[in-house]
Amino acid sequence: MITDEILAKYDMTIGIECHVQLATDTKLFSGADNDARDKSPNSVVSPIDYALPGMLPVLNRKAVDLAIKAGKALNSAIAHVSRFDRKHYFYPDLPKGYQTTQMYQPIILAGLIDVPLEDGTSIKVRINHAHLEEDAGKLTHYGSYSLVDLNRAGTPLIEIVSEPDIHSPAQAKAYASELYRVMTYAGVTNGDLYHGNMRFDVNVSVALKGADKLGTRSETKNLNSFRSVERAAEFEFRRQVEMLENGQKVVQETRGWDDAKQKTTSQRSKEDAQDYRYMPDADIPPIVLSDEEIAKIQAEMPRLPGEWRTILSQLGLDFLQIETLLDAENEYRGKINILQMVESVIDDAKKAKFVANWIVNNLIPILRSDESFKIGSIDYLALTVAIYELSSADKLSSTNAKILFRELAAADILPNVETYATEKGYIQVSDEGSIATVVDEVLADPASAQAVKDLKAGNDKVIGFLVGQVMKKSGGKANPALAQKLIKERI
Repeated sequence: MITDEILAKYDMTIGIECHVQLATDTKLFSGADNDARDKSPNSVVSPIDYALPGMLPVLNRKAVDLAIKAGKALNSAIAHVSRFDRKHYFYPDLPKGYQTTQMYQPIILAGLIDVPLEDGTSIKVRINHAHLEEDAGKLTHYGSYSLVDLNRAGTPLIEIVSEPDIHSPAQAKAYASELYRVMTYAGVTNGDLYHGNMRFDVNVSVALKGADKLGTRSETKNLNSFRSVERAAEFEFRRQVEMLENGQKVVQETRGWDDAKQKTTSQRSKEDAQDYRYMPDADIPPIVLSDEEIAKIQAEMPRLPGEWRTILSQLGLDFLQIETLLDAENEYRGKINILQMVESVIDDAKKAKFVANWIVNNLIPILRSDESFKIGSIDYLALTVAIYELSSADKLSSTNAKILFRELAAADILPNVETYATEKGYIQVSDEGSIATVVDEVLADPASAQAVKDLKAGNDKVIGFLVGQVMKKSGGKANPALAQKLIKERI
């Protein structure tokens, strides 16, 4: 049995390769539709994709532009000259017999990603490079035969190759999550993980602490969730430690992840570069870029997660709140502009913090947990600001504020919020004279006698009961803070 004490003897080293499907309309070298989701097999292909003789590729310029933006998001330099190569292997999902990729002169050079961790620290993961390449098709196996679908063949990708700077499953998950955020915020990919828009290959090696070289690595291919990245790294660490403890050698190989069994399985021995017989692709001219061209494309970049973290942290938001907002921006992009709501009121720090907290604690939970909720066409910022103003003026209790928001959040037309709240009886009374009358009635009520006695004896907890009685007698309209103040003054 592999115990935590045994695991502590070893260091884990992880490097991750990530395939990112670029958000182009057409494929990398053909005019076929780049969106194969829910399409019939082999229905979005062209003669170039299935390699008819004499068909020549034409490079998709939009893919180049997106790669340039990806480089900016990775804090990488862009190569002034990059070239395509042929990577030879013979699988039915690649009719040409080779994949067009960039082995020797990639378009994106060395970079760096600052990855925030849940404990408030961060790690810096170096990017070795990222290159443009085409995807292969998809094989589906049925016992004694297989079927091939070439819809995905020719899909434009960038493959982002990290340095081995990751040393725990949690760090691997955090890196994959952050890479997803920066690529989607940059507009490089649609980020549909279910359909494989981003796929992670996790390389894990194990060595005794203090060893002067890394252990033999395994590569677990095509993981499409952050959780599977973490689980696969954890499994591989334990598997390799167990092999070493038993005197076995870890072999370099490609492995697959079985999500149902939560384990990796061997697929094939790992090939090296010479096995692919790389050679320059003579059919595709080099990509030549000037500094001015690169700068112009990168100037169109939207604000990235790191910039948003700086802005949101200045409002006093904690790590979890900030990450919740960043993830919700992606989750509901095109439906509700989550971060724009905060940015619109950023000049008023108190209001902006209220809006951010309200989104985290009220709007997002409704969106995620209530399947019956339908996003309305109202201005959610206007509704939230109206609730902020009523709450700041002590006209709305926290309970009634949530009820009011829930009632109006699915509306198609936003009414005057204060008028609506008044008509529904949600506006609380903050008139001291009116509340004092109710307080006096509650304190004089025999049902309150024991609570009054306990409060006089120093038991402050019973004041909640008395405030509750005031709220009940006022029909929920009394300002509870003012009611508590008046009760304390009278006892």
